[in-house]
Amino acid sequence: MRPFPSARYRKCFLALLLSGGLLGAVPGRAQEAGGGISLAREYTRKGENEKAAFLFGRLRAEEQVAANVLPDYLLVLQNLKRYKDAEKLVKKGIRQHPEEVAYGVALGSLYTLAGDAAAADKQYERVVSQTGAEQVLAVAVEFLKRKLPQWAEKTYLRGRELAKRDTEFAPQLIQLYTQAGQTDKVMSETLRLVQQDEKQLPFVRNMLQNSLREEKDFDALERLLITNVQQYPERAANSELLLWLQVQRRDFGGALVQAKALDRRGRTEGQRVLELAAIAQRNKDYESAIDGYSYVIQEYRKGPFYGLARQRLVQTREEQVRSTYPVDPAKIRGLIAEYQQVLTELGRTPETAGILRNMAALYAFQLDEKDKAMTLLQEIIDLPRTSLEVVDDAKINLADIYLLRNEPWEATLLYSQVEKSHKDSPVGYEAKLRNARLNYYAGDFKLAKSHLDILKEATSREIANDAMQLSLLITDNTAMDTSGVALRDYSRVELLVFQNRLPEAVLGLDKLLQKYSGHALSDDAWYLKAQLQRRMGNYQDALTTLQRITANPKYDVLSDDALFLTAGITEENLQDHEKAKELYNQLLVKYPGSIYTAEARKRFRRLRGDVIN
Repeated sequence: MRPFPSARYRKCFLALLLSGGLLGAVPGRAQEAGGGISLAREYTRKGENEKAAFLFGRLRAEEQVAANVLPDYLLVLQNLKRYKDAEKLVKKGIRQHPEEVAYGVALGSLYTLAGDAAAADKQYERVVSQTGAEQVLAVAVEFLKRKLPQWAEKTYLRGRELAKRDTEFAPQLIQLYTQAGQTDKVMSETLRLVQQDEKQLPFVRNMLQNSLREEKDFDALERLLITNVQQYPERAANSELLLWLQVQRRDFGGALVQAKALDRRGRTEGQRVLELAAIAQRNKDYESAIDGYSYVIQEYRKGPFYGLARQRLVQTREEQVRSTYPVDPAKIRGLIAEYQQVLTELGRTPETAGILRNMAALYAFQLDEKDKAMTLLQEIIDLPRTSLEVVDDAKINLADIYLLRNEPWEATLLYSQVEKSHKDSPVGYEAKLRNARLNYYAGDFKLAKSHLDILKEATSREIANDAMQLSLLITDNTAMDTSGVALRDYSRVELLVFQNRLPEAVLGLDKLLQKYSGHALSDDAWYLKAQLQRRMGNYQDALTTLQRITANPKYDVLSDDALFLTAGITEENLQDHEKAKELYNQLLVKYPGSIYTAEARKRFRRLRGDVIN
């Protein structure tokens, strides 16, 4: 039997065990400190600052100023307003850990909290002046954490001095100035940056877009850029920025000057001008678009974009003619003659199929010469080496003309062919939408809606929106009147509109409004009538009709539509810009949630002379 150890031996063993001298798993001072720190933080979280301060105070001096402890201990002392103790703690931390840049900023923040702003500024100045090149970003971040952007700016500028490069930390300064709304400094920094590094152009454009809001700021930037373009014509970045700015302001004439200069400098063979002309065309600045396309045609007769510019030039002129109500048949024939010249020059090929389609549409819908239109479309279908998509586009147009001729069976046959050959594609969706409309015109609302419900999920937003609107019209007007008698009369009027038989359509609407007085369709009928009156050039009549909607609270669903159209007629057709501005502002105030709000605000600001973003 092993003898029991002596009492003296047992006492020594116990003392050694308690001191942690044996059994490495026994926790020592570090674990005790760790537990104390965790408990202190828990007290801080609960707002029991006295208990937290007591536990932090029990730590060794070197533990109190460690990077993972000092901020917590400092917070507790600040909460207790023990500012002198807090100051001693931070200063000790700075002496023992000069590499911890946050400590110097924390000391300045402590002085601010204690009410000594002068001492805080003096400390921040000391931090900035002592910041090394490798510490700039870290110090600036500390200032920003404490919502001291002015000191972050001084830190970045200190880094710029150390680097001896006047664009050092430019991206950070630009972000800082943008957030502070200091647009003059944003402009200065961005222009300096892009002068040194043209690769920064996308970033610079983005930051200018985000920061410049007022007209005076855009004016100031434009003046700076024009000066730079004149002083440094060899620097393309200035012209690029000026071009971008003028596009933002919808000054396509001014932008065209820069596009031409960039085109010549970059030898892009007209591509830059072609792109700008297309933007102007989309924004209905037809004169600038025509100027741009004409430049490409004149300067690059043998260039790669000549044929495209030639086609787009006539297409732009067509848009201009068709948007001037009432449409002049003589100008339509002039357009057809221009298209014919293009075909003579470029030939009848799959690449010029768009010209043939445009000519067919003019013959069919504007001049009522359907046979000529059908001959042109059949020519596209029979062209050798023509893609299936081009052929099917022509088939859709041909089906439209059959509908003009009141031959719906021939029309639906062609629409269905295109649907089958282009499933799940924009061309196929377009054909399905036309088929749905055809069924709607025929009064088969159930079949029309089955097509439309599928199209609501179409990848093309425009097609999906059109399908949604027609589906809602059918649903709203067959819910109470399941037979849809009034809707049938309305759909027949819409067929007349499609066939460009506008006077007959207006008469049909008048009969419908008399026959179904007070019907849910009344607001749609008044609105459509106003649109037709505008197309026929009866602008004052259109405004009177629209007033039937805007003045009647019962028609609240279309009130914003009617007000927006009223403003559009006033601005574009009557050229009364002051009245139009008043109407757009009225829409913004009365219908802030309208789908027209963004466009109305843009037009209002343009009429007021503001910058358009």
